[in-house]
Amino acid sequence: MTARIYQPARSAMQSGQGKDKWMLEYEPEKPREIEPLMGWTSSADMKSQVKLHFDTKEEAIAYAERNGVPYRVEEPKPVARKILSYSDNFSPNRVVPWSH
Repeated sequence: MTARIYQPARSAMQSGQGKDKWMLEYEPEKPREIEPLMGWTSSADMKSQVKLHFDTKEEAIAYAERNGVPYRVEEPKPVARKILSYSDNFSPNRVVPWSH
C-alpha cells in the first residue's frame, strides 16, 4: 500500500500563509462501496482512516522508510499572489474600469 506525503492546502477559514505541517496518508486499497439499505458509503480499508502529521518532510520520509512503507512525495505548488492596496481600487489607470 502506497502512502502519499504532502503539505495540505489551507482551508478557506485561514487567512495566513502558514502551512508548516506535512501529512502522510495511505492511498485506498479498494474502492468505496455503497451500502444498499441506507445508501451510505463504506470501506473495509482501515488504513484509509490513518493520517499522520509531521513537522518536516524529512521526518515523514524517515518514518516511511523506517517502517517499510512505499511512498511518494507531492511538493506544494508555489502561491502566486498579487498584493494590492485598497487605494488601487480608485486609481485612474485601473485595469478594469468601474462599471457604475
